[in-house]
Amino acid sequence: MTFPQFAFADDDTSRLDASPHYWDPATECTIVYARPSVERELWADYIDGAFHSYQQHGIGTAIDVGALRRGDDTALFAACVNRAGRVVGGLRAKGPYKSVEECHAIEEWAGQPGESAVRKMVADRLPFGVAEMKTAWVTDDVEESRRLTNAIARTPLHAMDLLGIQFIVATAASYVLKRWLSSGGVLATKIPATPYPDVRYQTRLAWWDRLTFANHAHPRQLAAFLADQRGMMPPAADADELAVGAGAWQRG
Repeated sequence: MTFPQFAFADDDTSRLDASPHYWDPATECTIVYARPSVERELWADYIDGAFHSYQQHGIGTAIDVGALRRGDDTALFAACVNRAGRVVGGLRAKGPYKSVEECHAIEEWAGQPGESAVRKMVADRLPFGVAEMKTAWVTDDVEESRRLTNAIARTPLHAMDLLGIQFIVATAASYVLKRWLSSGGVLATKIPATPYPDVRYQTRLAWWDRLTFANHAHPRQLAAFLADQRGMMPPAADADELAVGAGAWQRG
């Protein structure tokens, strides 16, 4: 079998060095894609928001505090920055993976029905490039969080492009994944839910495929993704913006 050649993140980091971003009119936020080492202040604001959100929902133990502070297992993160310069949501990508054991989903299904199937799904896709979206959160404001969730649901599509990979995997509670799948993700229906991070949750697994997501995406989300792509630019293109910290991404 001939595998398509996708460049991994380490092969060309020039786009992420420039922290590409675009304005999302639905949320009135600038969505910034960056590496923790490049946007340290923005990263700090993102993880502070993640800690607060996960603690508020009683699942603070699901966060690896040390790894987040270091940021060394994060290939990129996406931060939603509002007009006031405040980070109001985001998530991060781990990978691209070189082995099945690196995938956090393996830990989530450890000892549970479906563990071997999860391993096989990851292993089968590794040659094409796999990254995993983790630590997603949005502000507690109900109305704002709905709009932000739609924007964050599109971040796997941009992550695949920026990392030069074909697949994104993500795990989340069933009610959360339902919104995420609007961007073309496909639920792994043959993988039973796992009680992670505890028995209150039924966590499911989904995949985004760079070659086929458009076949599954909601038309509005696909149109929004294409608009995101047209509007994406490096910070240097905006004379009134700086390159570091959440305050650098204010609009209006």
